[in-house]
Amino acid sequence: MNLTRRIGLVALVGGAASLAWLVMRFKGLRRLDPVPEPGRHQVRVVETRRIVPSPGLPPEIKLGTSNNNLDAVRHSDGHVYLAFRTAPNHFASSETLVHVIRSRDEVHWTHEASFSAGTDLREPRLLSLGDKLFLYVSRLGKDAFAFEPQGMAVSQRHEGKWSALEPMGPPGIMGWRVRRLGEVPVFLVYSGGESLYDLRRPHLEVRLWKTSDGRNWTPFDPARPVIYAGGGSEADCVLGDDGFLYGVIRNEAGDDTGWGSKICRAPAASPAAWTCRSDPRKYDSPFMLWHDGEAYLIARRNLNGRGEYDLGVGRSWLFRTAWNQVNYSLSPKRTALWRYVREEDRFAWVLDLPSRGDCCFPAVLPGEDPAEYVVYDYSSDLHGPDVSWLRGQLGRTFIYRHVLRFEGGAAPANTGRAAIDPAGPVQPRVS
Repeated sequence: MNLTRRIGLVALVGGAASLAWLVMRFKGLRRLDPVPEPGRHQVRVVETRRIVPSPGLPPEIKLGTSNNNLDAVRHSDGHVYLAFRTAPNHFASSETLVHVIRSRDEVHWTHEASFSAGTDLREPRLLSLGDKLFLYVSRLGKDAFAFEPQGMAVSQRHEGKWSALEPMGPPGIMGWRVRRLGEVPVFLVYSGGESLYDLRRPHLEVRLWKTSDGRNWTPFDPARPVIYAGGGSEADCVLGDDGFLYGVIRNEAGDDTGWGSKICRAPAASPAAWTCRSDPRKYDSPFMLWHDGEAYLIARRNLNGRGEYDLGVGRSWLFRTAWNQVNYSLSPKRTALWRYVREEDRFAWVLDLPSRGDCCFPAVLPGEDPAEYVVYDYSSDLHGPDVSWLRGQLGRTFIYRHVLRFEGGAAPANTGRAAIDPAGPVQPRVS
């Protein structure tokens, strides 16, 4: 970002932030919690405990103030592998590290590897492919006031050792979610992120890739290499047993239909043929899962108003984008579970997981029981003040492990990998 654009952006955001702060100061936070719509299942959080930091971490792990972006997978060797970013705060930093640790009991952990690049590393993603295990990261710059995607990198675990990070894919591409559609490993990625927080109206493209070896990725459908173009970036999807794929795209930069998110579906026979409708809520850090005939989403929930990201203020795209982002940043957040209402193509809120401040970035594993799922995420201190997202981004964040239990409904006909499509094989949890 050149100096002129930086000055203009700081002036615009600073003005919008001052105005938004005054509005909240005198009118207060207008919080209207939604009514739970659990559908066929009652869902409970039956366990929560902190993983990072905790006494079970190995001594080799050096932690920053912010411990956030993460992924987890249960590999064919019976271990759970956890990869996470640690840095001075939420924003880009040359001091960023990505740690990889493993455990059988998810209490006592062994150090596997630590990666640094002298620039920011984000979005660590793990793929278990037979006896192979891959780590993917997205490389960015080191300017805390800029979003500078430089492309992706990959490391492979071989005979207990991780290789050095190697560039992968086109320059500037950002990886978001690795998972399986049926037996096919897929990667949801996006391009155009370098203009996401600029004064220009960005043009982003979301793509669905597939692989057979973990290193070479190609379009899932060469006839549809781009599944969405506009203001969307982070995306996820899950394959149901009803003949459809269900998906979501974070639409932070906005498109002709508004700002917030896109709620999508596609025929299972054509997983890259997404059709979407708009939602004014912004589902950051989306993870989708399928349980007992229903699609669910875990994502960040905004506590301002009814949770809308798009507030409809401002005639110009630039001011409306800045106003939405500033108000969103000044509001508290939660990590929440949502249910896809297929008859209406919308997400219905089910519950909040223990969380506050800066939170979310979930990873989900099968639990010991077919009706349970293990959710790893990050949050500001669960026992601390309920701060705004921005204050949380500048403060300490921790990684937690929760257990969700789904009660009622029919017994799951399909559990483990097909139930949630994690990027790893199904293995019994060893305690």
